[in-house]
Amino acid sequence: MDNTKDYDLNDNDILNTEASDEISDKKKYIVDIENAGIRIDKFIAGNLSDLSRTHIQNLITDQYVLVNNNPVKSNYKLSEKDVITMVIPQLKEPDIVPEDIPLDILYEDNDIIVVNKGKGMVVHPARGHYSGTLVNALLFHCKDNLSGINGITRPGIVHRIDMDTTGAIVVCKNDFAHNNLALQLKEHTINRKYIAIVHGNLKDDEGRIESKIGRALNNRLKMQSGVVNGKEAITNYRVLERFGMYTYIECILETGRTHQIRVHMSSIGHPLLGDKLYGPEKCPYNLTGQTLHARILGFNHPVTNEYMEFEAPIPEYFSHLLEILRNKYSK
Repeated sequence: MDNTKDYDLNDNDILNTEASDEISDKKKYIVDIENAGIRIDKFIAGNLSDLSRTHIQNLITDQYVLVNNNPVKSNYKLSEKDVITMVIPQLKEPDIVPEDIPLDILYEDNDIIVVNKGKGMVVHPARGHYSGTLVNALLFHCKDNLSGINGITRPGIVHRIDMDTTGAIVVCKNDFAHNNLALQLKEHTINRKYIAIVHGNLKDDEGRIESKIGRALNNRLKMQSGVVNGKEAITNYRVLERFGMYTYIECILETGRTHQIRVHMSSIGHPLLGDKLYGPEKCPYNLTGQTLHARILGFNHPVTNEYMEFEAPIPEYFSHLLEILRNKYSK
């Protein structure tokens, strides 16, 4: 797309923006012959790599993107000399309201709260998930006693686990505790042990996976191992039980990258059971997402400096699945 002309828009360009919209950026493209026939959402994604394909499609649907001053659909195929005009509105922080959602609290004091997060709960609000999150529940439970370092959508949140990953997560009630635990995370001194069930029979009883993890180029929902400009990630694992077609393992994190265990185990040919993003589309068991549980979380208390360790009980779906596999595959 190097030959495509990219212009800055001026206020006289015709775009469908409301007077109240705060504009983050304006763009204008004149399509050359090399880009003729390309879908407009793909074209824009190639020129604006910091925007997700979904975000771009929403902008097109909301008519922030016009072709020859006319609205189009995301699957519109470009023609040579088409004039694309677009504005990117400022993202507005949504109102995050407290919700009376029960919490499985493992520990709580004036500085921190450790919660056993259930399956299907998103940690903090994001597009498509502005209610029912852990943050909504924490705002109700803790009132105004949450750190404000990460803004209104992530109060108190120091680290995250995926929506369908269960287990222990620590949340901070003040900025001092937040900064302290954030430093422990940065220095990789927090003890995090997960249990998982993976496809296949692992060759060795234990192992270490070390690679850089970054955003996958062909799918922004996925992360990828071996990305040159990715962040260093280290996962240690050991086998707990073998079931022939599946292996029950413990994973110990030295780093905490997005989807780290899921990406690392998939990279060595053993994706997590139930993980349709990094593993097989079809699952032989009735599962909601990957079989991954944050069982152990240990750290120094941010105020007393005392080492504390918490264990989140294995969820019922996980223990039930283990019994099924033991009965089916164990001799």
